[in-house]
Amino acid sequence: MTKADIISEISTKTGIEKVDVQETVEAFFKVIKSSMIGGENVYVRGFGSFVVKKRAQKTARNISKNTAIIIPEHFVPSFKPAKVFVDKVKNNSKKLSVEA
Repeated sequence: MTKADIISEISTKTGIEKVDVQETVEAFFKVIKSSMIGGENVYVRGFGSFVVKKRAQKTARNISKNTAIIIPEHFVPSFKPAKVFVDKVKNNSKKLSVEA
């Protein structure tokens, strides 16, 4: 499912015009991005958490040149789904695999 599909489905279910739904969805993503860039985590109850994870400094190998490379510590965005959400997906996936 793409962002356009999501916008279309929300528009159909709510009766709100696609343009307004698109602006809202874009604003939602912009808020999440800016919050995470600022180092804040975003929690959506019942859905999941958008968190910033710290990766420690580590030594890697460049196999072709046979040299060691130091990768500095850095931060990466991550998503952790809520337990309720995970359980619903698990239960529904079992039904789908049995029917197939």
